Amino acid sequence: MTKQERLQKVMANAGVASRRKSEELIQQGSVEVNGEVVKELGFKVSGGDKIKVDGKLIHQQEKRYLLFYKPRGVISSVKDEKDRSVVTDYIKDINERLYPVGRLDYDTSGLLILTNDGDFANKMMHPRYKVNKTYIAKINAIPKKEDIAKLEKGIKLKKYKAAPARVKVLSEDRLKNKAIVRVTIHEGHNHQVKDMFDAIGAKVDKLSREKYDFLTLDGLNSGEYRDLSNTEVNLLLKNTKNL
Repeated sequence: MTKQERLQKVMANAGVASRRKSEELIQQGSVEVNGEVVKELGFKVSGGDKIKVDGKLIHQQEKRYLLFYKPRGVISSVKDEKDRSVVTDYIKDINERLYPVGRLDYDTSGLLILTNDGDFANKMMHPRYKVNKTYIAKINAIPKKEDIAKLEKGIKLKKYKAAPARVKVLSEDRLKNKAIVRVTIHEGHNHQVKDMFDAIGAKVDKLSREKYDFLTLDGLNSGEYRDLSNTEVNLLLKNTKNL
């Protein structure tokens, strides 16, 4: 870390505790910076500062950003109370404490970003930034033109109205009454794509997220990951600023 950041944020990124709990630790006088007790919540530190919590030195993590090809049957979390496979089970030889940006359903595969940068994650997930996500859905129906129009206009779902989507039918199998459809949305409600197709009378048999803004899964197989380059991270952030 080269720039100065708030102490509680650095503690949270280092895995000490949540940001709110870190603030409590600071106010309780449990935190030292370079040998001095700090109780000020606005106190800022840099990469060279030595931070101790209850006398133990913490290690400030470098920012890390991974692009992961999530397989089906994997939970978008760092742990699961039912002991099912989670995305971090696939991340090897990485010391940073990473967590997924948003989520993909258990039975949905595709592109997922993992990071330890909370500000970056918030910008990628916040609805105001309208980051496009593109999915490929295999459905058990042939959508009509009027159904596509509803999705593109913004369809009313049970709990909310979905924002307008970009929709393209890639292929149709009229004998089996099935179709493959590409859908681009910028929202991130739970089960949104499935609910959108359900609203036009179609069930999603298989779903994969193929694109996140300009990022794709090119070069990766299911279960594999790679680091995002500085150029890619900066472009993602730049694209949110332009909205």
